[in-house]
Amino acid sequence: MFQNRNDIKPFEKKVWLSSPTMHGDEQKWVNDAFDKNWITTAGENINEVERIVAERIGVKYAVALSCGTAALHLATKLAGEKLYGQAKPNCGTLQGHKVFCSDMTFNATVNSVAYEGGETVFIDTEYDTWNISPAALERAFELYPEVKLVVIAHLYGIPAKIDEIRAVCDRHGALIVEDAAESLGAKYKGRETGSFGDFGAISFNGNKIITGSSGGMFLTDSKEDADKVRKWSTQSREAAPWYQHEDMGYNYRMSNIIAGVIRGQMGHLDEHIAQKKAIYERYKEGLKGLPIALNPYDVKNSQPNYWLSCLLIDTDAMCPQKRTDTEATYTPVKGKSCPTEILETLAKYNVEGRPIWKPMHLQPLYNMCPFVPDYVNGVSNDIGADVFARGLCLPSDNKMTIAEQNVVIEIVRRCFE
Repeated sequence: MFQNRNDIKPFEKKVWLSSPTMHGDEQKWVNDAFDKNWITTAGENINEVERIVAERIGVKYAVALSCGTAALHLATKLAGEKLYGQAKPNCGTLQGHKVFCSDMTFNATVNSVAYEGGETVFIDTEYDTWNISPAALERAFELYPEVKLVVIAHLYGIPAKIDEIRAVCDRHGALIVEDAAESLGAKYKGRETGSFGDFGAISFNGNKIITGSSGGMFLTDSKEDADKVRKWSTQSREAAPWYQHEDMGYNYRMSNIIAGVIRGQMGHLDEHIAQKKAIYERYKEGLKGLPIALNPYDVKNSQPNYWLSCLLIDTDAMCPQKRTDTEATYTPVKGKSCPTEILETLAKYNVEGRPIWKPMHLQPLYNMCPFVPDYVNGVSNDIGADVFARGLCLPSDNKMTIAEQNVVIEIVRRCFE
């Protein structure tokens, strides 16, 4: 297809990692909000989006919030209140209590614990799914038997081994906050992610598989919990003729305008998943023969939403790579490559890629927190750090054409020449 190094030119129009895909239905419901003058945090779009999302995911209630981080925060706050009672003034509901968290995730997952004063213990990743390791989680309970809350994330749209994780948590009497921000529409054993935890959260951020430019949802089967989160999200106003406040509140409610965009998007969720899956499969076929593997999933039990296609370079095919907290360098070696080389090369052609999430226990903000490693063949192994060192996210935009993806594949292949 490509004969020499000069036959690939930089794209005039950037090939994005994952950008919003609009269909026109979104404008209809935004206009509806304007026409009815519901330019506020109430209205028909919000009510309808809550109904549609709850029905799709298979929970009884969904509460529309300003972002996925707000959903995670209020889920974590609620879990802390159920476990330890209401917070004292100027304290969070988790104040002084340890919480187990996924190590390989975006920091919003973990920040929700910090907001409520909790002390995070990070649980290592497993190679099978790049999600929290059930074996490491069991070991963590042996080390910290007092822990009663686990916050898990489904990475890049790949479901974690949620049944095994749930079984571990049930044995130790622990609640689960399920961060399904990246995995809307993904299923495990036929059941949608976001419905497995005691409390769930999803995101409609601009790069997610369904977007409102922002927005999030709290998910639950409890009307009492849904009502409490809804109240918290509207500054905890009491039923009084004036502004009466007896509890800490937040300005976290979703806008009816944002809800209109999401309302128009939701009907296209399965279409987006199919497009993302096709991208994953084309990478799998096009990169055959290279010393790499795509992000793995449980083929028997999982149906990912394929939000981002990622690759992991074989250990013996890595060229030397060095990373500081803010910079990365590499030394070219014939026949080998590394994430830094591939990402820099893609950028030269106006293509967006991204490093794998840097594990939380390596982040300066959290590197003093305890970390429970996984074990491979009985030997302690920091799997999250290894995946971060050897992995990267490939452009997975569902508007990327087959021709554009073929060029991306060729660029990656040439990095190993």
